[in-house]
Amino acid sequence: MKSKIMTAAEAVAEIKDGASVMVGGFMACGTPEILIDALVEKGVKHLTVICNDAGVPGRGVGKLVSSGQIKTLIASHVGLNPEVARRMNTDIEEDKLECILVPQGTLAEQIRAGGAGLGGFLTPTGVGTIVAEGKEVIHVDGRDYLLEKPLKADFALIRGSVTDEFGNTTYNGTTRTFNPMMRGKLCDSRRMRDRGNRSHRSEQCSDIGHLCGCHRRRGNAMADIKEIIAARVAKELKDGDVVNLGIGLPTMVANFLPEGVNIILQSENGMMGMGAAAEKGKEDVDIVNAGAQYVTVNPGAMFFDSATSFGIIRGGHVDATILGALEVDQHGNLANWIVPGKMVPGMGGAMDLVVGAKKVIIAMQHTQKGAHKILKECRLPYTAVGVVDMIITEMGVMEITPEGIVLTEINEGYTIEEVQAATEAELIISLKIKRN
Repeated sequence: MKSKIMTAAEAVAEIKDGASVMVGGFMACGTPEILIDALVEKGVKHLTVICNDAGVPGRGVGKLVSSGQIKTLIASHVGLNPEVARRMNTDIEEDKLECILVPQGTLAEQIRAGGAGLGGFLTPTGVGTIVAEGKEVIHVDGRDYLLEKPLKADFALIRGSVTDEFGNTTYNGTTRTFNPMMRGKLCDSRRMRDRGNRSHRSEQCSDIGHLCGCHRRRGNAMADIKEIIAARVAKELKDGDVVNLGIGLPTMVANFLPEGVNIILQSENGMMGMGAAAEKGKEDVDIVNAGAQYVTVNPGAMFFDSATSFGIIRGGHVDATILGALEVDQHGNLANWIVPGKMVPGMGGAMDLVVGAKKVIIAMQHTQKGAHKILKECRLPYTAVGVVDMIITEMGVMEITPEGIVLTEINEGYTIEEVQAATEAELIISLKIKRN
């Protein structure tokens, strides 16, 4: 059956109040902006929207949030849109937004399963966290898994690069993400994009990258501390490792790899073989990392959708993941996705990464405004239980063992007593402690 070419307004004409709608894209890359604009113009209300992220005010799904058209939002990352956090926590019933946060890999697989006619799937992601509440836990070959159900929708708004008359769609670079898995498609095709449009979208994505805190700030003590941490983390990586770098400080690690060490960078938004940041003026609008920064690709690089990406991650094919943290405790438990009632960034891909990667390294400042971050027990909701292998801060290096946290290295300018005072958990001092 041939596809029908129509205007954006005609495409969304059948979407009524109360409909469920999937929206493709990832942090403004591959987002069907034209179809979203048409849906805002149509003014339908009480929508259930399923998407990776809530965009920002005035962009992507953020337009639908600002217009008050969404009743229920099912997403993985909402931290760039303060309107979502406000409406999640408001006491005004008519203004309240129901927001269901889902680990990114689980969300991708729920969408894929819905389109593939599956009744559900088992995943280790979220075991031992609030994600597991009310879900069936199934034990398979010595490991616990959550039974997750599929997601379906009445409509799906996606963005492709080229679409033919039969509905076949191609995607450029990292625009695949959630787009190919979504069924019931209304496609915003970009076949005739001009350079002016690309430049405009490049500026938008750069803004989002800045909001993510991904850009390095030089010339101050904070940048120096982050560089010390990133440089030490880089020494943990071996030639040929497949590595996922979290947004923020971890992205700096690639700048400090030792000579002769080549790692393969995997980005959870669907890229293997990620290269350096793109030079200003030479950005490709369709190639961004998970923090929405423009990047290059190395020879042999490949792109894939989000379901495939998280299959690689959960399947144990990533040698190391490097993430920041709000809290880590002496049992290797990690909390890095929410401060209830205050900060609600969302789960993103961290929950999948930490249960799938062979090694989990936390790269962070040792304290937060003087408050402990390395604790006896995490106080914030868990990202995952017992997954952290190593913590690297500006003060030194710590390894998580069955006996507790072992201080293996201490940086110049600090004493063991100072490191312990900045750590709530009792440190075990290695007999072979290294002083850097």
